[in-house]
Amino acid sequence: MSSPISSLNQFEESTAFVTAGPVTLQGTLGVPDGATGVVLFAHGSGSGRHSPRNRFVAWRLREAGLATLLVDLLTEAEERVDERTRHLRFDIGLLADRLGSTVHWLAANPSTAGLRVGLFGASTGGGAALVTAAREPGKVAAVVSRGGRPDLAGDALAAVMCPTLLIVGGYDDVVIQLNQQALARLAAPVKELVVVPRAGHLFEEPGKLEEVARLAVAWFTHHLGTGGGPYAG
Repeated sequence: MSSPISSLNQFEESTAFVTAGPVTLQGTLGVPDGATGVVLFAHGSGSGRHSPRNRFVAWRLREAGLATLLVDLLTEAEERVDERTRHLRFDIGLLADRLGSTVHWLAANPSTAGLRVGLFGASTGGGAALVTAAREPGKVAAVVSRGGRPDLAGDALAAVMCPTLLIVGGYDDVVIQLNQQALARLAAPVKELVVVPRAGHLFEEPGKLEEVARLAVAWFTHHLGTGGGPYAG
């Protein structure tokens, strides 16, 4: 990462509490002045709102004038269970239900109401983000998946109409194939798969997460904001 995560402190953050059915989810909300859209993060396998990779991308998005919400889709008790069983992180229906509740929360929250919503999904969160986009066609305006499993969205792919960007590392052979198959099934008229050369599943190689952030910023500012200009992928 080319910039320290502590740099996020230049943007004011607040704790968000989102009611999702019988549970309350906790998140971190950052809204820069004059925000032109808001990006909700769908974390992947065994990850949450404190993920340094997603926080780095969130920092870059806020630099570009987009609000961000990083939310834990599992409660602390569920996370403890999932550490042993590893099944909840693959429960795409459950994760999508909670993402949907969070999308509605953003629409009602005074600091984000009226902003177009994008979803940034990582790993299994990529599948959950696309299911949510299919379920909320009027509320989700764009999706970006980082090293995601869009294939886990299944039949919902045929109902996703919003602009969708899939980003995969060049070393992530199996996931590249799964993303290629998912891209073919996506109904979205605007869709793209970008393979980042010499990058692994987590984009830990020098400069590779920066490239993910650049792609995400370009996609979201173009499809959510009003001043992003042409998409420069």
